[in-house]
Amino acid sequence: MDAVKIGLLGLGTVGGGTVTVLTRNATEIARRAGRGIAIAHAAARDYNPSAINGLDQIARIGDDAFAVVNDPEVQIVVELIGGYSPARELVLQAIANGKHVVTANKALIARHGNEIFAAAQAAGVMVGFEAAVAGGIPIIKALREGLAANRIEWIAGIINGTGNFILTEMRDKGRDFADVLAEAQALGYAEADPTFDVEGIDAAHKLTILAALAFGIPLQFERCFTEGISKIDALDVTYAAELGYRIKHLGIARRAAAGIELRVHPTLIPHRRLIANVDGVMNAVLVKGDAVGPTLYYGAGAGAQPTASAVIADVVDVVRALTTDPNNRVPHLAFQPDALADTPVLAMEAVETAYYLRLSALDQPGVMARIASILGEEGISIEAIKQKEPNEGETHVPLVMLTHRVREGLMNQAIARIEALEAVAGAVTRIRVETLAG
Repeated sequence: MDAVKIGLLGLGTVGGGTVTVLTRNATEIARRAGRGIAIAHAAARDYNPSAINGLDQIARIGDDAFAVVNDPEVQIVVELIGGYSPARELVLQAIANGKHVVTANKALIARHGNEIFAAAQAAGVMVGFEAAVAGGIPIIKALREGLAANRIEWIAGIINGTGNFILTEMRDKGRDFADVLAEAQALGYAEADPTFDVEGIDAAHKLTILAALAFGIPLQFERCFTEGISKIDALDVTYAAELGYRIKHLGIARRAAAGIELRVHPTLIPHRRLIANVDGVMNAVLVKGDAVGPTLYYGAGAGAQPTASAVIADVVDVVRALTTDPNNRVPHLAFQPDALADTPVLAMEAVETAYYLRLSALDQPGVMARIASILGEEGISIEAIKQKEPNEGETHVPLVMLTHRVREGLMNQAIARIEALEAVAGAVTRIRVETLAG
């Protein structure tokens, strides 16, 4: 049987890794797919030939991505250029040409996935996107197939390696955020403009995809609450440890009575939880199903070959399904297209969680009582409270509190009232707390 011809868009980190793995493991991959897979046409404007093994196995390399998409030989287009445009136009053109698509582009799927999947459904082609979330971890396949018998209750994931590296260094070495960020950039973990990573946008893209797969809802990136780690202070990392917690930047999607929680933010989690011990640039996703209970998926969330592993797995899936009836394939978003629910995504003010609060209060009698009174008036119960010793000559002391679960809107009101007190200096630091109990 003739080899399946693929077209590759992009020869950067992931594209180069895909060429390397596909050529190195060609025999093993063909045994799994049932036939050979060959790169017939690739397009890249800037790449380093000496860094990619297997380039000589590519039949044709040019700089015109649309030439690849329109090449009649190409049966599967692999989009690895990233970003919104021209990736969207290339993918839609490939689908219009009757070609299957594999992409590692989480931003594209989170923003334009509804449109892309509708077009693919109409054209009878597949779109694989395993590599778009958590690199080499097969979390999309797990949600779409392995956990198909379950009603998913919640997902909590460390799905950005850069942020996890920064928080790990802050905890282990007591370093400041800015110092660790500079090192992350020097090591290549963070871009020159690190906004997508440290402000949670990258994680929000990925969480949007996971939530759609878990709950059978359309992709709704614009509804995801997003908060980054740039305001996390080394003090908070230390105080959290004293209270028995670690701070992780989590993406959390939870099925609640009134709708779906969809949120990315720094989170205190008990230090004994497995996910609390995922350090450095590694990723992990914890999924709670009603039948299976909690399951943890751990591995490399980025990198040339780990991500290529997921890309090629999707290519193999497409090759296996080339001759199947399009109506009997695994649905793109796990649920049949006509069975997606219109369950609302909750505003952050309606989400209920516990909180860690840190503030600087005047060291005088009655101040702590007034703060506790405000929390009580807003229906907020304090679980633990610590008053730190003031530095010599200072009039204000750090005050650290853990609260029981309460609606975010009530906490917003309480924080505004506390910050208005003359005895409180500056803003209140607020970090949400999750136990992630099974």
